[in-house]
Amino acid sequence: MPKTQDPGETLCVLPNGTLLALAVLALVSAATAQTARPVLDSIEGHLAAGKNAAGGRDNTPDFYGLVTAICVAPLNAPARPDAPAPRMNPNRTSAYLEPKRAFDDLYWMGTPSRSTWALTTSDGIILYDTQSVYDAEEVIVGGLKKLGLDPAKVKYVIISHAHENEVGGAKLMQERYGARIVMGAGDWDLVDQSVNGFPKGKPKRDIVATDGMRITLGDRSVTLYLMPGHTPGTISGVFQVHDHSKPLTVAYSGGTEFNFVNDVPHFDTYLASERKFAATAAAAGATIILGNQSQFDGAALKLRRLADRRPGEAHPLDVGAAAVARYFKIEDECAQAVRLKLLAQQHGAPQPAQ
Repeated sequence: MPKTQDPGETLCVLPNGTLLALAVLALVSAATAQTARPVLDSIEGHLAAGKNAAGGRDNTPDFYGLVTAICVAPLNAPARPDAPAPRMNPNRTSAYLEPKRAFDDLYWMGTPSRSTWALTTSDGIILYDTQSVYDAEEVIVGGLKKLGLDPAKVKYVIISHAHENEVGGAKLMQERYGARIVMGAGDWDLVDQSVNGFPKGKPKRDIVATDGMRITLGDRSVTLYLMPGHTPGTISGVFQVHDHSKPLTVAYSGGTEFNFVNDVPHFDTYLASERKFAATAAAAGATIILGNQSQFDGAALKLRRLADRRPGEAHPLDVGAAAVARYFKIEDECAQAVRLKLLAQQHGAPQPAQ
């Protein structure tokens, strides 16, 4: 039957009577659609993409805290080396949460905002991050004892980055228990340069992390990856845990927020590192994303749900490979948004409302 012409569609009649439809309307509609929503490579477009990546099971956001920290109200400058020394909060113990056994061989200690993780092996413990200087005694030493673990068996301490809330307890673990401290070269330099950040003294320079380094203790290993950006020596890691003997892969994200020098080169470094580790986590089949700040991965809240877990139900921290990828997408998109904003400022362009 004869072809009916669609509105806005141009028809050409060829010599043999055949109609050739040129989809002009489709092109026009596509162009209109692009102007009706935020352009993808724009500040608004990247922020929208980052925020939309937070969704989780049953429409409950997996990473609401991450979105808030880097998409809604991001930090934009590093602390000065001569910033005032951290002070003891007289009410700090009100923030301490009960330590939890997260998996067969991984334990959590911390507060609603900070995490320390203890990976048990056949020959001792690998500790990941150490809280602040005034919290380490009660959160880590006290927490390990509450969990039935011996702090003296901590053989390695991996510091994801040398901010006060991650490196604060390194000296304690090093001097009291003889633990080896692992940190990126740039972050050992940050420790050396800090004037007031270590009111109880600094840890002595020890193991310098390299890209792909394996920290092996007994039957377990953590593979480290250099991720400069959040700090010059930020390191992330990949390791296995077990959930009722089932092996699962963890991607440990070493640094997240934008509290570094905010300029385009620093964001280029941050984005390159984030994309590198996102690809590493995907290749490793990671279904768990963890870090040093529990408001980002939801660790403190999710671990409370373990007591109500039913047989066959997924572990609350085992969010799946797609969710791990969404975590990195949030970082990527919101970092791109700030980078574009900085570029616009360099060229004197007006800034859109956010």
